[in-house]
Amino acid sequence: MSQRPYNFSAGPAALPEEVLHQAAAEMLDWHGSGMGVMEMSHRGREFMSIAEAAEADLRELLAVPANFRILFMQGGGLAENAIVPMNLSRGEQADFVITGSWSQKSAKEALRYCDAKVIASNAEGGHLTMPDPAGWALRPGARYVHVCTNETIHGVEFQALPDLKALGSDAALVIDCSSHILSRTIDWSKVGLAFAGAQKNIGPAGVTIVIVREDLLGHALAICPSAFDYKTVADNASMYNTPPTYGIYIAGLVFQWVKRQGGVAEMERRAVEKAELLYGYLDGEGAGCYVNRIDPACRSRMNVPFQLRDESRNEAFLAGAKARGLLQLKGHKSVGGMRASIYNAMPLAGVQALVAYLREFANAPL
Repeated sequence: MSQRPYNFSAGPAALPEEVLHQAAAEMLDWHGSGMGVMEMSHRGREFMSIAEAAEADLRELLAVPANFRILFMQGGGLAENAIVPMNLSRGEQADFVITGSWSQKSAKEALRYCDAKVIASNAEGGHLTMPDPAGWALRPGARYVHVCTNETIHGVEFQALPDLKALGSDAALVIDCSSHILSRTIDWSKVGLAFAGAQKNIGPAGVTIVIVREDLLGHALAICPSAFDYKTVADNASMYNTPPTYGIYIAGLVFQWVKRQGGVAEMERRAVEKAELLYGYLDGEGAGCYVNRIDPACRSRMNVPFQLRDESRNEAFLAGAKARGLLQLKGHKSVGGMRASIYNAMPLAGVQALVAYLREFANAPL
């Protein structure tokens, strides 16, 4: 193969090639320190400079207000399903909107720590649409409302964040934005806490980004481990325990890469272009061979699930894709079919190559 394959994995996902080359060049000696980043003390001046730059760049890219703290944590997005209620619920009410597999996991886990209730769901229709916020059964006593703003498996995405205040709720909005962070802006006036596992659009598995409003700190349950108490982590600048240093370093390189590309606005422009190209083919010329059943009003720009109308050809499709350097297109086991994850690191050329193969496969004689 004359070029690097295009990796459509949903996560851990592809990283920008520039970042990989830079990390390789710095592997044995970071900036003349005589150490690789994996070998550094997390409290040494070298790594502290890396962590501080990463935090500052992320704050700039997402326009995070001064009254929000940025935390680099461990445990992944799945662990945050427990860490959030341990920090924010006070053991009381928390409301959940079900839009797919990840929000279902969040609601189930929160039941261990608080009065968690599903107040809206798209499950009855197969997770193909988004529940209209106007119909959410918000509880007056809820400490927060949890939504997954992009469902990686089912391929639905909030195109705009719900405004809880406009809906008459004083609850904090918690967003799991793991699979589309840095691909669109975030309206922080509507958000109390955002979290994201890094391994989809930021960096390697092992780092979890938590961006939390300061007034939500300091309310952790007694059972919350100190290393997962947001206030403790914030007070210690994410260095209370040894953080995932190399993951933070790679995330920092990705933040710098995004800035060089033109920031989140440019990432969003590219995301729209790539998504329109792929969905346009699936809905148009390719509709006789492929189908995407998600409501166009809430289709994800990052994760595009689709099925072959003749699923007996699935294995042949995947084998042909791999032979052409198009990797990890198999859909999640819970939904089947195919899925193309087209995160920030996926170039337009990769989506163009995928569409070309989709066309070739659809037109091939049986």
